[in-house]
Formats: sequence, C-alpha cells, structure tokens
Amino acid sequence: MHRQTEMDSNRMNLTGFALEDREPLMVEELRAEQEAEVMDFLRERPAHTFGMAGFIRTNGLVSAHNRGSFYACRDKGGKLEGVALIGRYILFEARSDSAIEAFARLAQNCQTAHMLLGDREEVKTFWDYYAEKGQEPRLFCRELLLELSCLTEVPQVPRLRLAELDDLDLIVPAHAQLALDESGIDPLTTNPDEFRQRCARRIEQGQTWVWVEEGTLMFKADVITDTADVVYVEGVWVDPQERGKGHGLKCMSELSGELLKRTRSLCLLVNEEFEAAQGFYKRAGFRVVGNYDTIFLKQKLS
Repeated sequence: MHRQTEMDSNRMNLTGFALEDREPLMVEELRAEQEAEVMDFLRERPAHTFGMAGFIRTNGLVSAHNRGSFYACRDKGGKLEGVALIGRYILFEARSDSAIEAFARLAQNCQTAHMLLGDREEVKTFWDYYAEKGQEPRLFCRELLLELSCLTEVPQVPRLRLAELDDLDLIVPAHAQLALDESGIDPLTTNPDEFRQRCARRIEQGQTWVWVEEGTLMFKADVITDTADVVYVEGVWVDPQERGKGHGLKCMSELSGELLKRTRSLCLLVNEEFEAAQGFYKRAGFRVVGNYDTIFLKQKLS
C-alpha cells in the first residue's frame, strides 16, 4: 500500500478534481495514534461500520493483519469526512459523495484487492468513480444486512463453547466451504497455509464458537466485531447432515443471547439468493435493516 511520501502527491490529485461547488478534500494515510478519533467516527453508525471497527478492535489501526491501510478524508478544517480501509478489502464510511469519490480514486492505485463491500447506494457511487481505472469485477453479490437487538427466549445448548486449537482441523474445511459458496474461490486451493493460520488466529483470539459432538462439527460461528454498540457475526455453519432438525437455530439463539449480554445489537450479512439462510436468521429473530453489495474483484498480480 501507499506510504506517506506517496500520499503527498495523492493529496494534490484528490484536491485537484474537486468541483467548484465542493470544498477541497485531503486524503491521508492514518497513524496508530489516530485510532481513538477514527473509532469515534465509526461509532456514529455502528451497524454500518462493523467491518472496519472489527479490524481495528482486533488488530489496531496500523497492522499487517488488516491486509491493507486505513485512510482518512478530511475537509479543509481537518474534520473527518470519511474513513476507508484499502488493501485486500475495500471498505469505507463517508459523509459525502466527494469523500466516496476521493476513496475511489485512491483505491484505483491498489490492483490486488479481493473484495469491495458496502451499502448498495454508496457502492454504486464508489463504482461510478472507480470502474474506469480500477480492477474488473469478477462476481457481484447482493446481500441483506440483518440485525437482532433482543431475544424473547434463549434455548439452552450446553455444548456450545469457544473453539480451541484442537478444533482447527474441523473448522478449516467448514469455513473454506462457506468462502467457496460466497466468493466462488476455494481458499484451500489458492492459499491453504495462510487460510489455516487465519482460522487459527480467530480461535486464539476467542472469536470462534462451536458445537462439537463425538468428533463432528455440528455448528460454528465467528464473532468478527465485538463492541458495546454492535457485534458482527459471520461464518455461520451447520453440519449438512444435521440441517432441518432445529440444531442450528438453537445454537444461533444461544449464541445471540450470550452476545447480547454485552452489546446493543447483533448484525450479519446474508446473500439475497440464499433464501434458506434468510429464513433461518428470521426465525432466529433477525430483521432486515439494510441492502448491501459485495463486488469480488479480479486481482492484478504483478
């Protein structure tokens, strides 16, 4: 990603294309000591900034584990207009179309991104500015943002627990199947060692919940963002042989009840085409609160 010396020219370019009715904007790569300011900004819309907040809470604002760099877009007074993560993942939160445009221009300089994710209308705006010189799309996915803020009843599932490293061999193939179903790419084929390490790191950080019965993984879920405002859950998997028996719903309700003890709401994304998954989450009490787009990108590896 870009370093500070390169960002000086980016500032000139990004302020240069401002229209007459817009104030010039400045884009800068963020530093570790600016983390509190960024988290305050993201906290203004916690249900929509779970991705970046999760990376920062888990890894810090500046970390190789983010697989990219965080950038700020500011007005001429220095006030934050937007924050973006640009690298393997392109995520952004912006208060104006001008800020979205600035991030899109900057993202064109990164040709190895895997995925762009965001609110549907904001992604459309981003893509309008990005597409001409950015990476080509490989796969478009439309998703629903679901939220849960309370449970009326929590069934007990005594075997649901945090995963341990001894569970890794069970978790890796399940999580890889989820990635393949969503993105069309099998991480066990493209980079198996790195994928296994990421799964192991989630376990070590207490992010993965499982139900294992006699050596069989029955259920798993990953807590990616964990704040007092919102917990974002992904990687929910139920053993195909056990689906339709109510086990997954009991586990999801149990997990939701546990997480809601320390946060205001839970959220997750589900593909619009996965009707069975939508029904599952709605039975668990989740409701639709937003429409999102995910664009998987063709990577230009040098």
